[in-house]
Amino acid sequence: MSTTTSRENEVTILARVLGDERGELSPEIARHILGVGFSDRDKARMNDLAARNQEGALSTAEQEEMAAFSKAGTMLSILKSKARRALGVKLELPTY
Repeated sequence: MSTTTSRENEVTILARVLGDERGELSPEIARHILGVGFSDRDKARMNDLAARNQEGALSTAEQEEMAAFSKAGTMLSILKSKARRALGVKLELPTY
């Protein structure tokens, strides 16, 4: 019998790898996650792909690469949210 639920996804599985079996992150891991992000090289590549995608100029491989960046960014955002929750840190949104 399977112990996974229909809500299992890459983020919940990775959170368990980084934390405990419930996906709770230790303060040390949470602080580390909050400090990581895409490199300048990756940001430049994402910007290039996004600009060329708007022109319809991406190959199939580049479309897949762009989707992979998007998925990685989403996963990182969710992990950072879990990390902030583990540390009791609220996200400061800019005021306009």
